[in-house]
Amino acid sequence: MNFKHFIIFFFVVSLNAQNPYLPQDYLTKEFHKERREALRKELPKNSVAVFFANAVRNRANDVEYVYHQDPNFYYLTGYKEPHALLMVFKDEQNIQGKTFNEVLFVQERNEYAEMWTGKRLGVKGAQDNLGFRIVFNGGDFKSFEIDFSKFDKILFEQFKNDVRDTRDTADLFDLIKTFKEKVSFDYITIENNDNDKIYNETKKRIDTKSLKGFMATLREVKTKEELVLLKKAVEISAVGQLEMMKAMHPDMSETEAQGVHEFIYKKYGAEYEGYPSIVGAGNNGCILHYVENSKTNIGDSNLILMDLGAEYHGYTADVTRTIPANGKFTKEQKLIYDLVYKAQEAGIAAYTIGTDMSTPNKIAIKIINKGLADLGIISSEKAYHKYFPHGTSHHIGLDVHDPGNYNKFEENMVVTMEPGIYIPEGSPCDEKWWGIGIRIEDDILITKNGPVNLSVLAPRTSDDIEAAMQLPSVLDSFILPKLD
Repeated sequence: MNFKHFIIFFFVVSLNAQNPYLPQDYLTKEFHKERREALRKELPKNSVAVFFANAVRNRANDVEYVYHQDPNFYYLTGYKEPHALLMVFKDEQNIQGKTFNEVLFVQERNEYAEMWTGKRLGVKGAQDNLGFRIVFNGGDFKSFEIDFSKFDKILFEQFKNDVRDTRDTADLFDLIKTFKEKVSFDYITIENNDNDKIYNETKKRIDTKSLKGFMATLREVKTKEELVLLKKAVEISAVGQLEMMKAMHPDMSETEAQGVHEFIYKKYGAEYEGYPSIVGAGNNGCILHYVENSKTNIGDSNLILMDLGAEYHGYTADVTRTIPANGKFTKEQKLIYDLVYKAQEAGIAAYTIGTDMSTPNKIAIKIINKGLADLGIISSEKAYHKYFPHGTSHHIGLDVHDPGNYNKFEENMVVTMEPGIYIPEGSPCDEKWWGIGIRIEDDILITKNGPVNLSVLAPRTSDDIEAAMQLPSVLDSFILPKLD
């Protein structure tokens, strides 16, 4: 490249980096580097941790699902492309004349492929944009002169069987295959090996369990940079719930209600939904992870349970509201709703530093059992029932069910509180309760000053919901032509 070309190249790269039409609030390369340093401190002596990018998954025929990076891989690198490998070493290594304690293998630049699927970072892009000093193309991994036998521990997570082989000789399938060969992974899975010494030594070095715990410890407490993105994801989701309350009418379909939420996500710049949207009307609300959302008419007297979360720059919210389609709770619906709300409020109060993370769930169970007994739905507080079949609390972050150790609440954890009562048709109680499915879910930040409800923008009490549903909606005048 001559000097003139270099100046042009530098100008274009700088222009792209400062493009005002692209999001400017992604996690920084300094964040990812600091997270790798935090992991390195946790690693055992003379060890290496190995991470692989997520697999590309097929939707149908020659169409793939929109690619989504493995959360751990993104957390440590910021790299969003497939077919990549990261190694984090406990100590400095000297390999192929270079000294380093981490190395990244990425997709190679390919002009033809990029014409179809977009620009790749390549080696230089990963160095400049992600802050890695040592980066290779994935195809270089086969000849990479690393002796895994010298490490006391080789840490990685167990492989899944959902990786497809393609014509690319440096795809994820080949990266995994080469890695297995380099560490003799397949050798230890074969029973009755002739060489017991090699078998025992290799098996002792390989650790497919510890890395999961290390990453859970890192990810369960959020940094300030993470909290900015997570808070925005939650607030976007809460606004979606509020706007849906204003737009709701009984003739709406479940799919249309889902679309209102997801339109708002996109309007705010959220790239994805954090998980398949759950929008269940009537008895469908009693199905915990109902995702068909295919009921064409919600119905005048039905409740609709809406469990959705925007994913903003990788971080996902998890917010649930249950509202009456016609804007007014029936007597039975309100009794059950207010009971769930009471359990949630009591549980949130226990989201304090040092409290066992199982405590809110125990509080909610006690309140709900007493309430169900008082209403005659169960025979006594100690009676067995299936009306509250799940726990109340899980971490959120890069995953909707973010990894964690689930010991005690710590400052800057973000944890859901989601009690629910579900009384499906045919339940052993008075028919007047049938088809009532209610869940209220909020995302709670643990602070020194007590719990902070990040999803407070979504009305939560039965009275506030009914009031919100009387407000005008910007979608009232959004009328499309009828189609045959």
